[in-house]
Amino acid sequence: MKFIKKVGLGLMVIFYMIAGINHFYNPVSYRHIIPAYIPCPHTVNIAAGACEIAGSLLLIFLKTRKIAAWGIICMLVAFLPVHVDMVIRAPFLLGGDLMVTPLIAWIRLIVLQPLLIAWACWYTRDV
Repeated sequence: MKFIKKVGLGLMVIFYMIAGINHFYNPVSYRHIIPAYIPCPHTVNIAAGACEIAGSLLLIFLKTRKIAAWGIICMLVAFLPVHVDMVIRAPFLLGGDLMVTPLIAWIRLIVLQPLLIAWACWYTRDV
């Protein structure tokens, strides 16, 4: 189990680092999914990317791993309105080339987000 948890941790670090960097590399895709009622979408996108990068880096170190995992959980919960809005607005084009269908939006909301939260929860405790 320790081996699987370490591999999962490495994957999580890489996943959130790439996702965070992508907020800066491909900001249009992220700003496009930020609900219209959230002010300053550009700033929100930068903050989200920075939080994902910081979370990934803090996961690396044992002393900061639990707080990083809790921060990622809070971030994923904070992103839930984005996913609800995606369900409401689907279908729509994301970044001009990816069609977000209602099925994809629902899967992101009720499958992907809970799995990501559960994955982060695994690192909030010692095993």
